[in-house]
Amino acid sequence: MAEEERTIEVEVVYALPSRQTLLTVQLPAGATVEDAIRRSGILERHPEIDLSRNQVGIFGHARKLDTPLRDHDRVEIYRPITCDPKAVRRERAARAGRRKSAKSGKA
Repeated sequence: MAEEERTIEVEVVYALPSRQTLLTVQLPAGATVEDAIRRSGILERHPEIDLSRNQVGIFGHARKLDTPLRDHDRVEIYRPITCDPKAVRRERAARAGRRKSAKSGKA
């Protein structure tokens, strides 16, 4: 039992629009988010990941690289935002307004 308590198993995940990479890694208890990312080999598979730019999290909650992990955590590496969310919402609202106007104009 003591042997099992010394290691933890975590998943490291990075999602692209077309595919997702999920790697499982065994780490010593007390390992951090950064330890998991580096030991998983995901940085070699995805050289575009820059830990100084990409945010990271555990189960959808933003965390720092030095956050200690628990057994069965899922470490997520987030892609940088490529567009302004406010601008996207404004454009979506404008399109919906145009569609509504077009429908009411036809009636």
